[in-house]
Amino acid sequence: MTSRAPRVVVLAGGVGGSRFVLGVRSALRDRGVADTAASLTVVVNTGDDLWLSGVRLQPDVDSITYALAGVNDTVRGWGRAGDTERVNAELQAWGAGWPWFTLGDLDLGTHLARTGWLRDGLTPTAVLARMAERWPLGARLLPMTDAEVDTRVVFADGSDMHFQEWWTRHRATLAPARFENPGIEAAAAAPGVTEAIAAADVVLVAPSNPVVSIGPILAVPGMRAALAAAPARVVGVSPIIGGEVVRGMADVCLTAIGVETSAAAVAAHYGARSSGGLLDAWLLAEEDAAAADEVAGRGIHSPVVPLWMTDAATSAALAEAALRTGGV
Repeated sequence: MTSRAPRVVVLAGGVGGSRFVLGVRSALRDRGVADTAASLTVVVNTGDDLWLSGVRLQPDVDSITYALAGVNDTVRGWGRAGDTERVNAELQAWGAGWPWFTLGDLDLGTHLARTGWLRDGLTPTAVLARMAERWPLGARLLPMTDAEVDTRVVFADGSDMHFQEWWTRHRATLAPARFENPGIEAAAAAPGVTEAIAAADVVLVAPSNPVVSIGPILAVPGMRAALAAAPARVVGVSPIIGGEVVRGMADVCLTAIGVETSAAAVAAHYGARSSGGLLDAWLLAEEDAAAADEVAGRGIHSPVVPLWMTDAATSAALAEAALRTGGV
């Protein structure tokens, strides 16, 4: 245990990521950390980002920002609580945008503000810092990169579409051949990301989609090298409980890259840091306790803890378990 507040970095995206980040902030506060924003850095997936109706959307960034601000729609899992859809209806009347992709009025205000700042010359990193000035988030949020590297879903016939169209419109029912982030080879980690990893006391991999939430973060050039060189332990939380995905269609994504939908298989996909992979430890659900020896056999410490984040208390308890597993 350190005498100062631990420096924690979380790699995250999606609803699972936002819930876990809330838990980490709560766990730090339970420890008496007053300035959690100085202690907690969240590296957010931006592969979900897209241009729509002339504005720039950042679904994962916004989900985590809204959750930390306490203004998120906890029922739908995305967007703002109490939002209305008058502008969205008007866009549809004009035949603009995607009729199956809902933009709430309050949410659209965020997108318009972001787009204006981007067109004024701010980087996504600077835009996110400005967004964080509105609410006391209790965390520093960084995009994984300032480059536009939107996720594309490629099919067997060579055609492709944006991930959001595949995910939201088609509900992942179209069989993907692979996922790509065009231009990512020329991208770089956003300012402050690798520095935060190098200074961290623990790095946590949230129970986010391993393929389209964590995968793009790891694909940013220099990211894996920074994690490999980090002095801190890298602790992942399984997004699979009892052989089932907790939320969304991550099983379809895993199948597309040849990974079984199981906690042990996802651990193997990430790999042990001692063997050139990502993880030092992998938290398994109680329902997957039988896989602990298999995961440990791959060189990954495999504690078994309750993984269901059903409320603020269980999310904080899971985060505390991850922090302690990381040695802080």
